[in-house]
Order: sequence, then structure tokens, then C-alpha cells
Amino acid sequence: MIAILKKEFNSFFASPIAYLVIGVFLLVNGLFLWIFKDDFNILNAGFADLNPFFYLAPWVFLFLIPAITMKSFSEELNTGTIELLQTKPISNWQIVLGKFWASLLLVIIALLPTLTYVYTIYSLGNPAGNLDFGSTIGSYIGLLFLAASYTSIGLFTSTISKNQIVAFILGVFITFFFYYGFDAIANLVDNNLSLKNFGIHQHFKSISRGVIDTRDLIYFVSVTFFFLFITKTKLDNE
Repeated sequence: MIAILKKEFNSFFASPIAYLVIGVFLLVNGLFLWIFKDDFNILNAGFADLNPFFYLAPWVFLFLIPAITMKSFSEELNTGTIELLQTKPISNWQIVLGKFWASLLLVIIALLPTLTYVYTIYSLGNPAGNLDFGSTIGSYIGLLFLAASYTSIGLFTSTISKNQIVAFILGVFITFFFYYGFDAIANLVDNNLSLKNFGIHQHFKSISRGVIDTRDLIYFVSVTFFFLFITKTKLDNE
């Protein structure tokens, strides 16, 4: 698994993918949070918190993470190298987990520079340090689990088609459905909370309050494992 992880991770930085993902993520968030005069602008909010960032980041990831994962298996299937990979003394689980952790590690690297936002808000608060650290830490933990779920979905969609664009579109669609689709359906049936609990958005909001509920963690782990499992099953049938 480690060999696959290193190979995949190095391939990201050997091409423009890693630099584009990190650059686009930081640029989009930077423009909306600090430059554009809109509802997301932290400087115009009047209070010191990072809620606009934690609202915006899942939507940006919705497009960026499928862009990271779309070639993971699509390229292997298209070139036929997946068959060569499967002849090596590694299991399909190791292949899937290696690609999963490589993609997730790239997302984590993209997140690290945003810690400067925390310091900035901490310094700009009146008085300085007037920041809800519990909510902020919870939101970052929620983002990591959300990114893991998105990554597992993206890996699965990359096994469906040899065309990377198709894999990307499917990844965006399924990720969107799991993030907000259940909320949208629930709102149509009298704001059904039980239905909302099937969606990522509800559990991300719960963790963002700063309370780490085991039910939320189990949800994210279950979604991630489910899509990794069906990815592995799809490889078994290739």
C-alpha cells in the first residue's frame, strides 16, 4: 500500500494537478473570504469566526476532489496498466487504500495553509483571541472526514468509466447528492430530520458546532468504507 501511496502522491506533483488543486482551493477561498464584497467576506462580518470558510470549503471540495480522483482508476483502465498492477504481489484493497490515502493527503496539504486564517481571525478579534476554538477545531475535523468521504466517492466513480471527464462528472453528481441531496428531498417532505441524517451536510454541521458525536464519526467512516468497498469489488470484477 505504501508503494502505491508514494507512486500516486509523486504523480500528483509530477504533473500540474497538485499545484492546480492547491492553488485553486486557496484562490477561491481567498477571493470570497477576503476580497469580494459579499456575504462570505470575513472582514465585513462584524464578528470573529471562520463560519464562512467552513460553509464554502465543502462546496469547493465538491469540484476539486473529483478532479483529483478522476484519473485514479480511469487512466489505469484506459491504458490497461490496471492488469499489470494486479499481477504484482499486492491486493486490490492495498491498491484502493494506497490511492485513497494519496488523494486525501493532497487535500490535507491544500487545507494546511488555511490555518493562517485562524491566526488572522485570532489577531483581528476584539479583544484579540476572541475566537471559538472548539467550533473551529470541530469544523476542521469535520472537513477532514468530509474530504475522506468525497475521496472515496471519487475513487469509486473513477472505476466506472475509462473516460476521466465522465468519472469527474459522476463524482461531482454523486458527491453533491450525498452532501445536499438528502437535505433537498427532506425539505420537500416537511423538513424530515431522519431523512436529512442520511446526508453528509447534516453530520458536518453537527461536528462544526464543536461537539464530536460518535454518531457523526460512525456516519463518515461508514460512507467512506462503503465506497472504498464497492471500489474494491469493482476492481475484483475487472
